[in-house]
Amino acid sequence: MGTIKTPGVYIVEKNAFPNSVVEAPTAVPAFVGWTERAEHAGKSLHQKPFRITSLVEFHTCFGAAPISEHVRFTLARAASPTASAVSDAPLSVRDAVPLLLGAKQYTLKQVSGAYFLYHSMVLFFQNGGGACYIVSVGQYGDPIETAPLIAGIETLTQALEPALLVVPDAVLLSQQACYAVQKEMLLHCGQKMHNRFAILDVWEGYRSRSHAPDVIEAFREGIGINHLANGAAYFPWLNTNLVEQRELGLRNLVDTTSRAILMADIKSEMAASSMGDAKRVEVEAEMDRFGNALDVADTAQLEDTLKTVSMIYKSLIAEMTQRLNLLPPSAAMAGVLAMVDNTRGVWKAPANVGLNNVVTPAVAISHEEQEDLNASLQGKSINAIRTFIGQGTLVWGARTLDSNSLDWRYINVRRTVMMLEASIRLALNALVFEPNTANTWATAKAMISSFLTGVWKRGGLAGAMPEDAFSVHVGLDETMTSEEVGEGILRVIVLVAMTRPAEFIEITLQQQIQKG
Repeated sequence: MGTIKTPGVYIVEKNAFPNSVVEAPTAVPAFVGWTERAEHAGKSLHQKPFRITSLVEFHTCFGAAPISEHVRFTLARAASPTASAVSDAPLSVRDAVPLLLGAKQYTLKQVSGAYFLYHSMVLFFQNGGGACYIVSVGQYGDPIETAPLIAGIETLTQALEPALLVVPDAVLLSQQACYAVQKEMLLHCGQKMHNRFAILDVWEGYRSRSHAPDVIEAFREGIGINHLANGAAYFPWLNTNLVEQRELGLRNLVDTTSRAILMADIKSEMAASSMGDAKRVEVEAEMDRFGNALDVADTAQLEDTLKTVSMIYKSLIAEMTQRLNLLPPSAAMAGVLAMVDNTRGVWKAPANVGLNNVVTPAVAISHEEQEDLNASLQGKSINAIRTFIGQGTLVWGARTLDSNSLDWRYINVRRTVMMLEASIRLALNALVFEPNTANTWATAKAMISSFLTGVWKRGGLAGAMPEDAFSVHVGLDETMTSEEVGEGILRVIVLVAMTRPAEFIEITLQQQIQKG
Protein backbone atom coordinates (compact mmCIF):
# COMPACT_ATOMS: atom_id res chain seq x y z
CA MET A 1 0.00 0.00 0.00
CA GLY A 2 1.30 3.45 -0.86
CA THR A 3 1.92 6.30 1.60
CA ILE A 4 -1.22 7.22 3.57
CA LYS A 5 -1.92 10.96 3.73
CA THR A 6 -5.65 11.18 4.41
CA PRO A 7 -7.08 10.19 7.83
CA GLY A 8 -9.41 7.21 7.77
CA VAL A 9 -9.66 3.42 7.96
CA TYR A 10 -7.99 1.40 5.22
CA ILE A 11 -8.42 -2.28 4.41
CA VAL A 12 -5.39 -4.21 3.23
CA GLU A 13 -5.97 -7.64 1.74
CA LYS A 14 -3.03 -10.00 1.81
CA ASN A 15 -2.80 -13.22 -0.15
CA ALA A 16 -2.35 -16.23 2.09
CA PHE A 17 -1.34 -18.63 -0.64
CA PRO A 18 1.25 -18.38 -3.41
CA ASN A 19 0.40 -18.59 -7.08
CA SER A 20 -0.01 -22.14 -8.32
CA VAL A 21 1.32 -23.97 -11.37
CA VAL A 22 -1.44 -25.28 -13.65
CA GLU A 23 -0.63 -28.53 -15.45
CA ALA A 24 -0.32 -27.97 -19.20
CA PRO A 25 -2.59 -30.12 -21.41
CA THR A 26 -0.95 -33.22 -22.88
CA ALA A 27 -3.81 -35.15 -24.50
CA VAL A 28 -4.85 -32.73 -27.25
CA PRO A 29 -3.65 -33.77 -30.73
CA ALA A 30 -3.73 -31.79 -33.95
CA PHE A 31 -4.71 -33.61 -37.16
CA VAL A 32 -3.75 -32.35 -40.62
CA GLY A 33 -5.29 -33.64 -43.84
CA TRP A 34 -8.04 -33.48 -46.48
CA THR A 35 -11.75 -33.25 -45.66
CA GLU A 36 -15.06 -33.10 -47.54
CA ARG A 37 -15.49 -29.43 -46.64
CA ALA A 38 -14.14 -26.91 -44.13
CA GLU A 39 -16.49 -24.28 -42.80
CA HIS A 40 -18.09 -23.08 -39.59
CA ALA A 41 -20.79 -20.45 -39.16
CA GLY A 42 -20.42 -19.49 -42.79
CA LYS A 43 -16.66 -18.95 -42.56
CA SER A 44 -13.99 -21.02 -44.26
CA LEU A 45 -11.74 -23.18 -42.10
CA HIS A 46 -9.28 -23.95 -44.89
CA GLN A 47 -5.75 -24.02 -43.43
CA LYS A 48 -7.07 -22.83 -40.05
CA PRO A 49 -6.69 -24.91 -36.86
CA PHE A 50 -10.16 -25.55 -35.42
CA ARG A 51 -10.94 -27.22 -32.10
CA ILE A 52 -13.56 -29.97 -31.88
CA THR A 53 -14.52 -32.40 -29.14
CA SER A 54 -16.54 -35.09 -30.94
CA LEU A 55 -17.13 -36.80 -34.26
CA VAL A 56 -20.47 -34.97 -34.50
CA GLU A 57 -18.60 -31.66 -34.55
CA PHE A 58 -16.27 -33.04 -37.20
CA HIS A 59 -19.26 -33.95 -39.38
CA THR A 60 -20.73 -30.49 -38.91
CA CYS A 61 -17.59 -28.59 -39.86
CA PHE A 62 -15.62 -30.97 -42.07
CA GLY A 63 -18.12 -33.39 -43.56
CA ALA A 64 -18.21 -37.17 -43.93
CA ALA A 65 -16.24 -39.99 -45.52
CA PRO A 66 -15.24 -39.89 -49.21
CA ILE A 67 -16.66 -43.34 -50.00
CA SER A 68 -19.85 -42.55 -51.91
CA GLU A 69 -18.76 -39.64 -54.07
CA HIS A 70 -15.00 -40.04 -54.44
CA VAL A 71 -13.76 -43.61 -53.80
CA ARG A 72 -13.36 -45.30 -57.17
CA PHE A 73 -11.68 -48.55 -58.28
CA THR A 74 -10.74 -50.02 -61.65
CA LEU A 75 -11.15 -53.73 -62.35
CA ALA A 76 -9.21 -55.52 -65.08
CA ARG A 77 -8.55 -59.15 -65.93
CA ALA A 78 -5.09 -60.51 -65.19
CA ALA A 79 -3.93 -63.34 -67.45
CA SER A 80 -1.54 -64.88 -64.92
CA PRO A 81 0.00 -64.09 -61.52
CA THR A 82 2.54 -61.30 -61.67
CA ALA A 83 5.22 -60.24 -59.24
CA SER A 84 4.36 -57.38 -56.93
CA ALA A 85 5.53 -54.12 -58.39
CA VAL A 86 7.92 -51.93 -56.48
CA SER A 87 6.93 -48.32 -56.95
CA ASP A 88 7.34 -44.95 -55.27
CA ALA A 89 3.56 -44.51 -55.47
CA PRO A 90 1.64 -45.21 -52.25
CA LEU A 91 -0.35 -48.47 -52.02
CA SER A 92 1.09 -49.60 -55.36
CA VAL A 93 2.37 -52.91 -53.99
CA ARG A 94 -1.02 -53.77 -52.54
CA ASP A 95 -2.88 -52.87 -55.73
CA ALA A 96 -0.47 -54.87 -57.91
CA VAL A 97 -1.24 -58.19 -56.20
CA PRO A 98 -3.63 -60.23 -58.40
CA LEU A 99 -7.12 -60.69 -56.95
CA LEU A 100 -8.79 -64.08 -57.34
CA LEU A 101 -12.56 -63.87 -57.91
CA GLY A 102 -14.08 -67.23 -58.64
CA ALA A 103 -11.73 -68.97 -61.07
CA LYS A 104 -10.36 -65.81 -62.63
CA GLN A 105 -7.67 -63.36 -61.65
CA TYR A 106 -8.14 -59.62 -61.69
CA THR A 107 -6.24 -56.45 -60.93
CA LEU A 108 -8.15 -54.14 -58.61
CA LYS A 109 -6.76 -50.65 -58.13
CA GLN A 110 -8.06 -47.67 -56.21
CA VAL A 111 -7.67 -44.67 -58.47
CA SER A 112 -9.35 -41.93 -56.43
CA GLY A 113 -10.76 -41.10 -53.03
CA ALA A 114 -7.80 -42.33 -50.99
CA TYR A 115 -7.99 -39.97 -48.02
CA PHE A 116 -7.26 -41.25 -44.53
CA LEU A 117 -8.22 -38.35 -42.25
CA TYR A 118 -11.94 -39.07 -41.82
CA HIS A 119 -11.64 -42.72 -40.79
CA SER A 120 -8.56 -41.85 -38.74
CA MET A 121 -10.74 -39.46 -36.76
CA VAL A 122 -13.28 -42.24 -36.16
CA LEU A 123 -10.45 -44.49 -34.96
CA PHE A 124 -9.17 -41.68 -32.69
CA PHE A 125 -12.49 -41.18 -30.94
CA GLN A 126 -13.15 -44.93 -30.69
CA ASN A 127 -9.84 -45.40 -28.86
CA GLY A 128 -10.36 -42.79 -26.16
CA GLY A 129 -9.72 -39.52 -27.94
CA GLY A 130 -11.44 -36.29 -26.95
CA ALA A 131 -10.68 -32.66 -27.70
CA CYS A 132 -8.47 -32.14 -30.74
CA TYR A 133 -7.63 -29.66 -33.50
CA ILE A 134 -8.30 -30.18 -37.21
CA VAL A 135 -6.42 -28.45 -40.02
CA SER A 136 -8.14 -29.03 -43.37
CA VAL A 137 -5.60 -28.52 -46.14
CA GLY A 138 -8.01 -29.23 -49.00
CA GLN A 139 -11.19 -30.97 -50.08
CA TYR A 140 -11.88 -34.39 -51.55
CA GLY A 141 -10.94 -34.38 -55.18
CA ASP A 142 -7.92 -32.16 -54.62
CA PRO A 143 -4.55 -33.74 -55.40
CA ILE A 144 -2.58 -35.09 -52.46
CA GLU A 145 0.59 -32.99 -52.39
CA THR A 146 3.37 -32.12 -49.98
CA ALA A 147 2.99 -28.33 -49.89
CA PRO A 148 -0.54 -28.20 -48.40
CA LEU A 149 0.42 -30.57 -45.58
CA ILE A 150 3.53 -28.58 -44.67
CA ALA A 151 1.52 -25.35 -44.81
CA GLY A 152 -1.08 -26.94 -42.55
CA ILE A 153 1.57 -27.94 -40.02
CA GLU A 154 2.93 -24.39 -40.07
CA THR A 155 -0.49 -22.95 -39.12
CA LEU A 156 -0.30 -24.83 -35.83
CA THR A 157 2.38 -22.48 -34.55
CA GLN A 158 -0.51 -20.12 -33.70
CA ALA A 159 -2.39 -22.77 -31.67
CA LEU A 160 -0.90 -23.20 -28.20
CA GLU A 161 -3.04 -26.06 -26.84
CA PRO A 162 -2.10 -29.05 -29.06
CA ALA A 163 0.52 -31.35 -27.60
CA LEU A 164 0.48 -34.10 -30.26
CA LEU A 165 0.81 -33.90 -34.05
CA VAL A 166 -0.73 -36.49 -36.40
CA VAL A 167 -0.74 -36.43 -40.23
CA PRO A 168 -2.24 -39.75 -41.41
CA ASP A 169 -2.51 -38.57 -45.04
CA ALA A 170 1.29 -38.23 -45.26
CA VAL A 171 1.62 -41.90 -46.21
CA LEU A 172 -0.51 -41.23 -49.31
CA LEU A 173 2.33 -39.19 -50.79
CA SER A 174 5.25 -40.68 -52.65
CA GLN A 175 7.88 -42.25 -50.42
CA GLN A 176 10.33 -39.36 -50.36
CA ALA A 177 7.54 -36.79 -50.09
CA CYS A 178 6.17 -38.68 -47.07
CA TYR A 179 9.56 -38.54 -45.36
CA ALA A 180 9.79 -34.82 -46.12
CA VAL A 181 6.47 -34.19 -44.34
CA GLN A 182 7.50 -36.38 -41.40
CA LYS A 183 10.78 -34.49 -41.06
CA GLU A 184 8.75 -31.28 -40.99
CA MET A 185 6.58 -32.79 -38.24
CA LEU A 186 9.64 -33.56 -36.11
CA LEU A 187 11.08 -30.09 -36.81
CA HIS A 188 7.81 -28.45 -35.81
CA CYS A 189 7.56 -30.44 -32.56
CA GLY A 190 11.20 -30.42 -31.51
CA GLN A 191 12.52 -27.04 -32.66
CA LYS A 192 9.72 -24.63 -33.46
CA MET A 193 7.34 -25.48 -30.61
CA HIS A 194 9.58 -27.54 -28.28
CA ASN A 195 6.63 -28.98 -26.36
CA ARG A 196 4.92 -31.20 -28.95
CA PHE A 197 5.21 -34.85 -29.85
CA ALA A 198 4.76 -36.33 -33.33
CA ILE A 199 3.17 -39.72 -34.01
CA LEU A 200 4.50 -41.10 -37.30
CA ASP A 201 3.36 -43.88 -39.62
CA VAL A 202 5.64 -46.16 -41.63
CA TRP A 203 5.25 -45.62 -45.38
CA GLU A 204 3.67 -48.78 -46.84
CA GLY A 205 3.54 -50.18 -43.32
CA TYR A 206 1.02 -52.81 -44.42
CA ARG A 207 3.89 -54.81 -46.00
CA SER A 208 5.89 -57.52 -44.28
CA ARG A 209 9.60 -56.89 -43.80
CA SER A 210 10.33 -60.18 -45.55
CA HIS A 211 9.52 -58.57 -48.90
CA ALA A 212 12.15 -56.28 -50.39
CA PRO A 213 12.66 -53.43 -49.98
CA ASP A 214 12.45 -53.45 -46.18
CA VAL A 215 9.90 -50.77 -45.21
CA ILE A 216 11.41 -50.34 -41.74
CA GLU A 217 14.94 -49.77 -42.98
CA ALA A 218 13.63 -47.35 -45.60
CA PHE A 219 11.74 -45.45 -42.90
CA ARG A 220 14.80 -45.25 -40.65
CA GLU A 221 16.90 -43.88 -43.47
CA GLY A 222 14.20 -41.52 -44.68
CA ILE A 223 13.35 -39.59 -41.50
CA GLY A 224 16.90 -38.37 -40.82
CA ILE A 225 18.50 -37.79 -37.40
CA ASN A 226 17.06 -34.52 -36.11
CA HIS A 227 14.60 -34.11 -33.22
CA LEU A 228 14.02 -37.86 -32.91
CA ALA A 229 13.19 -37.54 -29.20
CA ASN A 230 10.03 -35.64 -30.13
CA GLY A 231 8.50 -38.44 -32.16
CA ALA A 232 7.51 -42.09 -32.16
CA ALA A 233 6.53 -44.49 -34.93
CA TYR A 234 4.25 -47.54 -34.96
CA PHE A 235 4.18 -50.64 -37.17
CA PRO A 236 2.28 -52.24 -38.84
CA TRP A 237 -0.88 -50.66 -40.25
CA LEU A 238 -4.24 -51.85 -38.96
CA ASN A 239 -7.09 -53.85 -40.44
CA THR A 240 -10.15 -52.12 -38.98
CA ASN A 241 -13.92 -52.62 -39.21
CA LEU A 242 -14.94 -48.99 -39.72
CA VAL A 243 -16.15 -49.33 -43.32
CA GLU A 244 -19.07 -51.70 -43.91
CA GLN A 245 -19.78 -53.62 -47.11
CA ARG A 246 -23.18 -51.97 -47.48
CA GLU A 247 -21.41 -48.64 -48.06
CA LEU A 248 -19.90 -49.88 -51.33
CA GLY A 249 -21.46 -50.85 -54.62
CA LEU A 250 -21.35 -50.63 -58.40
CA ARG A 251 -20.91 -46.84 -58.26
CA ASN A 252 -17.45 -47.39 -56.81
CA LEU A 253 -16.21 -48.88 -60.10
CA VAL A 254 -14.89 -45.91 -61.97
CA ASP A 255 -15.58 -46.65 -65.62
CA THR A 256 -17.82 -48.57 -68.00
CA THR A 257 -14.97 -50.92 -68.93
CA SER A 258 -14.58 -52.11 -65.33
CA ARG A 259 -18.32 -52.54 -64.92
CA ALA A 260 -18.62 -54.36 -68.27
CA ILE A 261 -15.93 -56.86 -67.23
CA LEU A 262 -17.71 -57.49 -63.93
CA MET A 263 -21.13 -57.93 -65.55
CA ALA A 264 -19.84 -60.32 -68.22
CA ASP A 265 -18.14 -62.55 -65.68
CA ILE A 266 -21.15 -62.55 -63.37
CA LYS A 267 -23.31 -63.70 -66.28
CA SER A 268 -20.83 -66.51 -66.99
CA GLU A 269 -20.89 -67.45 -63.33
CA MET A 270 -24.69 -67.64 -63.26
CA ALA A 271 -24.76 -69.67 -66.48
CA ALA A 272 -22.46 -72.25 -64.94
CA SER A 273 -24.43 -72.40 -61.69
CA SER A 274 -27.58 -74.31 -60.80
CA MET A 275 -29.69 -71.18 -60.94
CA GLY A 276 -33.02 -71.63 -62.72
CA ASP A 277 -33.36 -70.20 -66.22
CA ALA A 278 -36.23 -67.90 -65.30
CA LYS A 279 -34.31 -66.37 -62.38
CA ARG A 280 -31.15 -66.03 -64.46
CA VAL A 281 -32.99 -64.28 -67.29
CA GLU A 282 -34.60 -61.91 -64.79
CA VAL A 283 -31.23 -60.99 -63.20
CA GLU A 284 -29.55 -60.57 -66.60
CA ALA A 285 -32.31 -58.25 -67.73
CA GLU A 286 -31.79 -56.11 -64.64
CA MET A 287 -28.04 -56.10 -65.29
CA ASP A 288 -28.59 -55.05 -68.90
CA ARG A 289 -30.88 -52.25 -67.78
CA PHE A 290 -28.14 -51.03 -65.46
CA GLY A 291 -25.57 -51.33 -68.24
CA ASN A 292 -27.57 -49.05 -70.51
CA ALA A 293 -28.19 -46.45 -67.80
CA LEU A 294 -26.42 -43.12 -67.97
CA ASP A 295 -25.55 -43.20 -64.26
CA VAL A 296 -25.16 -45.71 -61.48
CA ALA A 297 -27.08 -43.90 -58.78
CA ASP A 298 -30.14 -46.16 -58.64
CA THR A 299 -28.58 -49.59 -58.33
CA ALA A 300 -29.58 -50.61 -54.79
CA GLN A 301 -32.00 -53.36 -55.90
CA LEU A 302 -29.54 -54.83 -58.39
CA GLU A 303 -26.74 -54.78 -55.82
CA ASP A 304 -28.90 -56.65 -53.30
CA THR A 305 -29.66 -59.26 -55.95
CA LEU A 306 -26.02 -59.69 -56.97
CA LYS A 307 -24.98 -60.18 -53.34
CA THR A 308 -27.40 -63.10 -53.24
CA VAL A 309 -26.60 -64.81 -56.54
CA SER A 310 -22.94 -63.97 -57.29
CA MET A 311 -19.87 -64.98 -55.31
CA ILE A 312 -17.75 -62.86 -57.65
CA TYR A 313 -19.67 -59.72 -56.71
CA LYS A 314 -19.67 -60.55 -52.99
CA SER A 315 -15.93 -61.21 -53.05
CA LEU A 316 -15.26 -57.99 -54.95
CA ILE A 317 -17.22 -55.86 -52.46
CA ALA A 318 -15.48 -57.65 -49.57
CA GLU A 319 -12.07 -56.90 -51.08
CA MET A 320 -12.90 -53.23 -51.67
CA THR A 321 -14.14 -52.96 -48.08
CA GLN A 322 -11.02 -54.60 -46.71
CA ARG A 323 -8.79 -52.19 -48.62
CA LEU A 324 -10.67 -49.15 -47.32
CA ASN A 325 -10.41 -50.55 -43.79
CA LEU A 326 -6.62 -50.70 -43.98
CA LEU A 327 -5.44 -47.62 -42.05
CA PRO A 328 -2.17 -46.28 -40.63
CA PRO A 329 -2.08 -46.54 -36.81
CA SER A 330 -1.13 -42.97 -35.83
CA ALA A 331 -4.69 -41.77 -35.11
CA ALA A 332 -5.49 -44.83 -33.00
CA MET A 333 -2.31 -44.19 -31.03
CA ALA A 334 -3.29 -40.54 -30.53
CA GLY A 335 -6.50 -41.84 -28.96
CA VAL A 336 -4.56 -44.28 -26.78
CA LEU A 337 -2.21 -41.53 -25.57
CA ALA A 338 -5.18 -39.28 -24.78
CA MET A 339 -6.95 -42.07 -22.91
CA VAL A 340 -3.88 -43.05 -20.88
CA ASP A 341 -3.12 -39.40 -20.07
CA ASN A 342 -6.65 -38.83 -18.81
CA THR A 343 -6.96 -42.04 -16.80
CA ARG A 344 -3.43 -42.71 -15.53
CA GLY A 345 -1.35 -39.63 -16.29
CA VAL A 346 1.16 -38.63 -18.95
CA TRP A 347 3.87 -40.45 -16.99
CA LYS A 348 2.25 -43.86 -17.69
CA ALA A 349 3.77 -45.61 -20.71
CA PRO A 350 1.14 -45.85 -23.49
CA ALA A 351 1.67 -49.58 -24.02
CA ASN A 352 0.05 -52.91 -23.12
CA VAL A 353 -3.21 -51.27 -24.16
CA GLY A 354 -5.86 -52.84 -26.41
CA LEU A 355 -7.08 -51.15 -29.59
CA ASN A 356 -10.77 -50.78 -30.38
CA ASN A 357 -12.33 -51.32 -33.84
CA VAL A 358 -9.17 -53.12 -34.95
CA VAL A 359 -9.54 -56.62 -36.36
CA THR A 360 -5.86 -57.50 -36.76
CA PRO A 361 -2.54 -55.82 -37.48
CA ALA A 362 -1.77 -55.91 -41.20
CA VAL A 363 1.43 -57.86 -40.46
CA ALA A 364 1.83 -60.48 -37.74
CA ILE A 365 4.97 -59.78 -35.69
CA SER A 366 6.62 -62.48 -33.61
CA HIS A 367 8.69 -62.06 -30.45
CA GLU A 368 11.91 -62.50 -32.40
CA GLU A 369 10.86 -60.14 -35.18
CA GLN A 370 10.21 -57.38 -32.69
CA GLU A 371 13.78 -57.41 -31.39
CA ASP A 372 15.13 -55.30 -34.26
CA LEU A 373 12.08 -53.03 -34.18
CA ASN A 374 12.52 -52.29 -30.49
CA ALA A 375 16.29 -51.92 -30.35
CA SER A 376 18.31 -51.22 -33.49
CA LEU A 377 21.87 -50.08 -34.06
CA GLN A 378 20.63 -46.70 -35.33
CA GLY A 379 18.56 -46.24 -32.18
CA LYS A 380 15.40 -45.55 -34.18
CA SER A 381 12.96 -47.80 -32.39
CA ILE A 382 9.66 -48.66 -34.04
CA ASN A 383 6.87 -49.62 -31.64
CA ALA A 384 5.10 -52.85 -32.54
CA ILE A 385 1.37 -53.49 -32.59
CA ARG A 386 0.79 -57.19 -32.02
CA THR A 387 -1.98 -59.73 -31.55
CA PHE A 388 -1.90 -62.01 -28.51
CA ILE A 389 -4.11 -65.05 -28.10
CA GLY A 390 -6.98 -64.30 -25.78
CA GLN A 391 -6.03 -60.62 -25.46
CA GLY A 392 -6.63 -59.13 -28.89
CA THR A 393 -4.53 -56.45 -30.55
CA LEU A 394 -2.21 -54.65 -28.15
CA VAL A 395 0.28 -51.79 -28.38
CA TRP A 396 3.56 -53.48 -27.50
CA GLY A 397 6.15 -50.72 -27.40
CA ALA A 398 6.68 -47.34 -25.76
CA ARG A 399 9.91 -45.94 -27.19
CA THR A 400 10.67 -42.72 -28.98
CA LEU A 401 12.70 -42.63 -32.18
CA ASP A 402 15.72 -41.65 -30.05
CA SER A 403 16.09 -44.99 -28.34
CA ASN A 404 19.87 -44.71 -27.90
CA SER A 405 19.35 -41.76 -25.56
CA LEU A 406 19.07 -42.76 -21.90
CA ASP A 407 17.30 -39.46 -21.22
CA TRP A 408 14.63 -39.65 -23.92
CA ARG A 409 14.27 -43.36 -24.70
CA TYR A 410 10.68 -43.64 -23.49
CA ILE A 411 7.62 -41.78 -24.74
CA ASN A 412 6.19 -41.18 -21.27
CA VAL A 413 9.48 -39.70 -19.99
CA ARG A 414 9.80 -37.31 -22.95
CA ARG A 415 6.19 -36.20 -22.74
CA THR A 416 6.20 -35.84 -18.95
CA VAL A 417 9.22 -33.56 -19.07
CA MET A 418 7.58 -31.53 -21.83
CA MET A 419 4.49 -31.16 -19.63
CA LEU A 420 6.60 -30.05 -16.65
CA GLU A 421 8.51 -27.56 -18.78
CA ALA A 422 5.37 -26.06 -20.30
CA SER A 423 3.54 -25.88 -16.98
CA ILE A 424 6.40 -24.22 -15.09
CA ARG A 425 7.17 -21.81 -17.92
CA LEU A 426 3.57 -20.59 -18.11
CA ALA A 427 3.36 -20.19 -14.32
CA LEU A 428 6.60 -18.22 -14.04
CA ASN A 429 5.34 -15.70 -16.60
CA ALA A 430 3.67 -14.05 -13.61
CA LEU A 431 7.10 -13.24 -12.16
CA VAL A 432 8.53 -11.57 -15.25
CA PHE A 433 9.60 -7.98 -14.33
CA GLU A 434 9.10 -8.66 -10.60
CA PRO A 435 12.03 -7.51 -8.40
CA ASN A 436 14.92 -9.94 -8.77
CA THR A 437 15.24 -10.43 -5.01
CA ALA A 438 15.06 -13.19 -2.43
CA ASN A 439 11.28 -12.79 -2.06
CA THR A 440 10.72 -13.47 -5.77
CA TRP A 441 13.13 -16.40 -5.65
CA ALA A 442 11.27 -17.89 -2.70
CA THR A 443 7.97 -17.45 -4.51
CA ALA A 444 9.26 -19.24 -7.60
CA LYS A 445 10.67 -22.08 -5.51
CA ALA A 446 7.45 -22.48 -3.55
CA MET A 447 5.31 -22.53 -6.71
CA ILE A 448 7.42 -25.16 -8.42
CA SER A 449 7.87 -27.29 -5.30
CA SER A 450 4.13 -27.36 -4.61
CA PHE A 451 3.42 -28.35 -8.21
CA LEU A 452 6.02 -31.13 -8.26
CA THR A 453 4.78 -32.45 -4.92
CA GLY A 454 1.35 -32.90 -6.46
CA VAL A 455 2.83 -34.70 -9.47
CA TRP A 456 4.85 -36.96 -7.14
CA LYS A 457 1.77 -37.85 -5.08
CA ARG A 458 -0.01 -38.94 -8.25
CA GLY A 459 2.86 -41.25 -9.20
CA GLY A 460 4.47 -39.02 -11.80
CA LEU A 461 7.91 -38.90 -10.17
CA ALA A 462 10.06 -41.66 -8.66
CA GLY A 463 11.08 -41.59 -5.03
CA ALA A 464 9.87 -42.65 -1.57
CA MET A 465 9.84 -39.04 -0.36
CA PRO A 466 9.39 -35.71 -2.16
CA GLU A 467 13.04 -34.86 -1.59
CA ASP A 468 13.96 -38.09 -3.39
CA ALA A 469 11.71 -37.23 -6.34
CA PHE A 470 12.73 -33.64 -7.05
CA SER A 471 14.67 -30.61 -5.89
CA VAL A 472 14.34 -26.92 -6.80
CA HIS A 473 17.32 -24.58 -6.64
CA VAL A 474 17.29 -20.80 -7.00
CA GLY A 475 19.31 -18.04 -5.38
CA LEU A 476 22.41 -15.88 -5.35
CA ASP A 477 25.64 -17.90 -5.56
CA GLU A 478 23.51 -21.03 -5.96
CA THR A 479 22.12 -20.63 -9.47
CA MET A 480 23.08 -17.03 -10.26
CA THR A 481 26.01 -14.71 -9.82
CA SER A 482 25.66 -11.09 -8.76
CA GLU A 483 26.46 -10.04 -12.31
CA GLU A 484 23.61 -12.15 -13.67
CA VAL A 485 21.23 -10.69 -11.10
CA GLY A 486 22.29 -7.25 -12.22
CA GLU A 487 21.53 -8.23 -15.82
CA GLY A 488 17.99 -9.22 -14.87
CA ILE A 489 18.53 -12.99 -15.03
CA LEU A 490 16.57 -15.21 -12.63
CA ARG A 491 17.77 -18.78 -13.04
CA VAL A 492 15.92 -21.75 -11.56
CA ILE A 493 17.31 -25.30 -11.66
CA VAL A 494 14.83 -28.15 -11.25
CA LEU A 495 15.97 -31.75 -10.82
CA VAL A 496 13.38 -34.51 -11.25
CA ALA A 497 13.53 -38.30 -10.94
CA MET A 498 11.41 -39.72 -13.76
CA THR A 499 9.52 -42.99 -13.65
CA ARG A 500 10.48 -45.41 -16.41
CA PRO A 501 8.42 -48.39 -17.57
CA ALA A 502 9.26 -51.95 -16.60
CA GLU A 503 9.95 -52.89 -20.19
CA PHE A 504 11.76 -56.16 -19.48
CA ILE A 505 10.58 -58.37 -16.61
CA GLU A 506 12.88 -61.28 -15.78
CA ILE A 507 11.81 -64.14 -13.52
CA THR A 508 14.49 -66.46 -12.17
CA LEU A 509 13.41 -69.93 -11.05
CA GLN A 510 15.84 -72.21 -9.26
CA GLN A 511 15.32 -75.54 -7.57
CA GLN A 512 16.19 -75.86 -3.91
CA ILE A 513 16.84 -78.91 -1.75
CA GLN A 514 13.69 -80.36 -0.20
CA LYS A 515 13.24 -79.37 3.44
CA GLY A 516 11.81 -81.59 6.18
